[in-house]
Amino acid sequence: MFGTDLLRTRAAATPDRTALELAESDQTWSYRDLDSAVDEMAASLAAVGPDDTARVAVAVPSGVSFVSTIHATLRMGWELVPLNTRLSVAELSDRLDRLTPDIVLCAAETESLIADAQEQQSQGETANPRRYTVENPSQPGTAELPIDSPPVDADPHNPTETALILFTSGTTGEPKGVRLAVRNLTASAFASALRLGVTPSDRWLCCLPMYHMGGLAPVIRSALYGTTLVVQPEFDAEGTATVLDSAGITGVSLVPTQLTRLLDAGVSAPELRTVLLGGAPASADLLDRAEEAEIPVFPTYGMTETASQIATARPADHRNHPGTVGQPLYGTSVTVLGSDGEPLSPGERGELVVSGPTVTPGYLDARQTEVAFSEHGLHTGDVGYRDDDGRLWVVGRVDDTIITGGELVDPATVAEAIRSIPGVADVAVVGIDDEEWGERVAAAVVAEHSERTAVTERVEEHCREQLAGYKIPRQIRVADAIPRTHSGTIDREAVRELLAG
Repeated sequence: MFGTDLLRTRAAATPDRTALELAESDQTWSYRDLDSAVDEMAASLAAVGPDDTARVAVAVPSGVSFVSTIHATLRMGWELVPLNTRLSVAELSDRLDRLTPDIVLCAAETESLIADAQEQQSQGETANPRRYTVENPSQPGTAELPIDSPPVDADPHNPTETALILFTSGTTGEPKGVRLAVRNLTASAFASALRLGVTPSDRWLCCLPMYHMGGLAPVIRSALYGTTLVVQPEFDAEGTATVLDSAGITGVSLVPTQLTRLLDAGVSAPELRTVLLGGAPASADLLDRAEEAEIPVFPTYGMTETASQIATARPADHRNHPGTVGQPLYGTSVTVLGSDGEPLSPGERGELVVSGPTVTPGYLDARQTEVAFSEHGLHTGDVGYRDDDGRLWVVGRVDDTIITGGELVDPATVAEAIRSIPGVADVAVVGIDDEEWGERVAAAVVAEHSERTAVTERVEEHCREQLAGYKIPRQIRVADAIPRTHSGTIDREAVRELLAG
């Protein structure tokens, strides 16, 4: 479909267009400039890497070094593994053990963390001696990435070869290493453009971390489209609102919590055409607030395993069909399977199974790949349904089911009932171990400020009216916020810890 060296192709076509800007600064790079920076990064990595294909783990802040590393590894046909630098030392050590990268690239902010993680690897100090920094090293065993290295001959990926490995959030089990090929990334970019629309003057703000698919996808897409990527290293409600208001931003990817904070900050974003909102369900109240503020929200459903979007709703879709995440993107098929493994009819709830060119070829662990795929495609673990026109609704997780006294409870059904109560801003429903019943239904509820003292009683009353007795939460806690992963999904283990506290 597309050349595998996306940036070089783009730089040849439109060298003088602005490729990259750093938000709240005057630093910019044209596509010609960025192409040269990528050549330099590729030469530096080649100078310290093996002679053949290498695996590079990168732990640097979002910015030009990260963007250059992404394109440099694509240019050389190497594998890139972005590391989540918000993880603990033990968690990062586990990732490095499972990856065995040839090079670990860090920066001043992350050098100590990576050094500690390597120290704890099961192989000990010599597990991975090739640790480099893009800045002056401060830790023993860290070397500065060389500069002014001899140019290297590009040997880009075959479109079907693994180019990227990202780890899932792991809220319901061990995080999986997801392999993505260039064809997955380009197919996703192409399908997204068809759904959202693209113009040459588009300016996409990247304020999600680039170790997350939502933050990395715009890097690939902007190079393919020839548009401008504006990078803000970290989301900050006031700062991000200022950038959206004054920097001519036309698109941004957010999770619901971020959108809420931006609306609270009074964001106006006069040129914004697209807010791609994913990572967690968006409440009807949030979508209504955004519409009142004239913020164009496109609720989306996606996964790391599908290189971002699976289905995306346009603003008119969620206005006319509340709760929908829209129809699948071009080239993507979604089958709803029953417990017997057979496809279900529209309106019937079952597991969502995805197939198409954006879907991962598999996980690092071959056993996980075998379990996840069937003749219908990738089993998402998500429960949902579709209507006659193919619009999707996602209502929960297969493995979130609570078994209490032999009865099955869908947490999404309980959460939906609670979320409809006036004064409830957010909710998470989980199962808590119970000696008598096996599990009991428990809920963490975020209330609007004026409703905190009354919300518990209101939840109990409403659930008695709306739900079977065994579905009523036996434990309710009012919380300041629902714990979520960096991608915005509910962190169920953290919710259980909150309820236990």
